[in-house]
Amino acid sequence: MLFDSVAYIFFLALVVLIYWRLRRRAQNVFLLAASYFFYGWWDKRFLLLMATSTLADYAIARSIERSESQQKRKALLICSLVLNFSFLGFFKYFNFFIDSFSHVLNSVGMHNMPVTLLRIILPPGISFYTFQEVAYIVDVYKGRLEASKSVLDYALFISLFPHLIAGPIQRPGHLLPQVQNSRRFRDSNFFDGILLILSGLFRKCIVADNCALLANAVFAGQFGHPNLFTVLIGTYAFAWQIYGDFSGYSDIARGSAQLLGFHFMVNFRQPYLAASLQDFWRRWHISLSTWLRDYLYIPLGGSRHGERQTYRNLMITMLLGGLWHGANWTFVIWGAIHGGALAIERYARSLLGLTKEAEERSLFSMKTWAHRIVLFHVVCAAWIFFRAGSLASAIELFRAMGNLHWDPHYLIVFEFLAAFSLPLFLLDLGLEYSGQEYVFQQRSPAFRMAWATAMIVLLALFTANQASAFIYFQF
Repeated sequence: MLFDSVAYIFFLALVVLIYWRLRRRAQNVFLLAASYFFYGWWDKRFLLLMATSTLADYAIARSIERSESQQKRKALLICSLVLNFSFLGFFKYFNFFIDSFSHVLNSVGMHNMPVTLLRIILPPGISFYTFQEVAYIVDVYKGRLEASKSVLDYALFISLFPHLIAGPIQRPGHLLPQVQNSRRFRDSNFFDGILLILSGLFRKCIVADNCALLANAVFAGQFGHPNLFTVLIGTYAFAWQIYGDFSGYSDIARGSAQLLGFHFMVNFRQPYLAASLQDFWRRWHISLSTWLRDYLYIPLGGSRHGERQTYRNLMITMLLGGLWHGANWTFVIWGAIHGGALAIERYARSLLGLTKEAEERSLFSMKTWAHRIVLFHVVCAAWIFFRAGSLASAIELFRAMGNLHWDPHYLIVFEFLAAFSLPLFLLDLGLEYSGQEYVFQQRSPAFRMAWATAMIVLLALFTANQASAFIYFQF
């Protein structure tokens, strides 16, 4: 049930209609049933897996809270971490090891071995709800959060359908209290939720899906032998595709939650307007970057033990962040580029004596725009590895940049790309310099209603004619 499908719109409308007619406890029961129905729509075989991990972590957290023995508490924490990461590792990386084993057999002359029979299907959203469960267990262990006394509330916190498949990864201290307490219907919040959904559909269906037409064509070799200009077309197109796709999903998720009286954290804050890579990771996929910071980078030591240890911790964090996306050398190199660039950036600031990053909001600051342009191309270089199907394909694209062949038809392609990426860029400029969380947040209701109407018209006219699942569903 894709967020940009008619089925989801009907599902959401029906859930909202019934939900607000119930009392809080009945609301939670109904939402849990609706969420499991939503997850089962993808593949009902994995409902048992999610329920098993949910019940296990609920029981372990309760035991951690009741136990007075630090040794027992630590053992329970380790048990939970092993259980969660074993589930994640098995389903996410099993196929990678099977493929590697098959290559080894082929290299020694054992061909056509039936190892492909062992392939498994990746459960939807397992990376996202696993990280949520791990955050919950760690927070209970650290005493930052009380263990949920209600298995119903905890199960709903894990499975609430707007964030279930592709996040944003919700922090226990933010979402669990909302599940445990009563929600009130507010007209203004409801309307904001509708606008968020329309904003998400605009980002996904108009920006991302149209940019995907170009990105898919370039990376599939449909433009012929690659050269500098086709690589730029494909890379720029993918940069706006993945941003429009995932920020669009996050907006729809946040809007859907808001229709139900919940508030989800902002997951994107104009990342392509960042002036440094550190700033980029404060703006891009915020729920994941802050999770990696709080549950991996800081426990590794963060920046507390000298520069050399800090660089090591940055690299480990970004390498594991790359591996989180999948067991492929392309993701490892993507993470290594970001980890290495973050370390170099930190070293350069230290060398130049820059103790505080300047916050520059002036639209006319040439220095800030120079930083943004350079950073955007560093990010795009890393996106080539992220998008390429293999390491060899990515290397071939980099080599092709030495070919300067120009075809006049490329101009039309660049114009098409600009037509569908520039509106999102301008939208981000408005949000950046207004400092608002929602589009036209301070404008009159009549103006915002006109904006919503315009979004519906644009969706009807410019939605790309191709079925394209959200990119992050595969993670």
